[in-house]
Amino acid sequence: MTWLLWRQHRTEVCVLGLLVGVFGIALLVLGTQAHELFPGGPARCAGLAGVDEACTASFRRLDDEYGFVENLLAAFYLMPVVIGAFLGAPLLARELEDGTWQLAWTQAVPRMRWLAAKLVALAGVTVALTGTFTAVLTWFRRPFDAWEGRFQYDAFDLQGLVPVAYALFAFGVATAAGAVLRRSLPAFGVAFGAFLAARMGVALLARPAYATPLTTTEAIPVGSKDRASGVADWVIERGYADATGRRLSSTEHSELEAAADRAGTDLDRFLHARGVQRFEVYHPADRFWTFQIIEAALFVGVAAVLIGVVVWRVRRRVI
Repeated sequence: MTWLLWRQHRTEVCVLGLLVGVFGIALLVLGTQAHELFPGGPARCAGLAGVDEACTASFRRLDDEYGFVENLLAAFYLMPVVIGAFLGAPLLARELEDGTWQLAWTQAVPRMRWLAAKLVALAGVTVALTGTFTAVLTWFRRPFDAWEGRFQYDAFDLQGLVPVAYALFAFGVATAAGAVLRRSLPAFGVAFGAFLAARMGVALLARPAYATPLTTTEAIPVGSKDRASGVADWVIERGYADATGRRLSSTEHSELEAAADRAGTDLDRFLHARGVQRFEVYHPADRFWTFQIIEAALFVGVAAVLIGVVVWRVRRRVI
């Protein structure tokens, strides 16, 4: 059975392994150079940009020399769906497309054992490849995370548990789509579209609601631009409120700004004198792993349901 699985799916495994290997080596080389900009390690400089001169200089060089790489990494959030869908799409679709399922299900190996072996093996490869890529990418991003935090859209989706969960979700969608559509390429397309829709919906609507955000309100300090939240926190909203706590609209703030200009005074002093406060609605940085667990459980749960549907169809022979 193992030999047959390798014969059937060695092309996908080898292509994905090569892809992960090439990207991984490139990130290791570039990451080593980026880490060398921080003699004491990037973690030591977390939150010290603008305070410690050496850290400020290191972060400035990081942005100048490797900022373009960070921008390119934003496209890598598609890597989990490529891995999961590329392995899941042909799992059943190829057998149905070629008609070999009629032979495979009449051999000495029962069809449920055949299906279980394929699901476990290819899901295991999906987890291994995605986990390896995520580990290298997480290590590469350490200097950027020390500067920006891990809640940035191009950081949260590429680190921790969620990339593996995304890959398993794409694997489940592609496998189920292959069982229904009986074609590998359309199944891959369905998985790709489903992942993009689910990921955007979750990131924009569900993720901010995983926990109740904190709200901080403080008087505007004259001559200071310090934030109420930490540099690694995820700020959902920020703005201004009057002395009673009522939040000001952008129009009201513009009117106050114009009034300060007419009065020929500094805006912060003008607002401070009128009791205007700054507020921020945010999730603290220490919620990173809580949010990771919630989102990973969400995507893995959907993947498990989809795989359950596939098992039901094969058991009932509704193919």
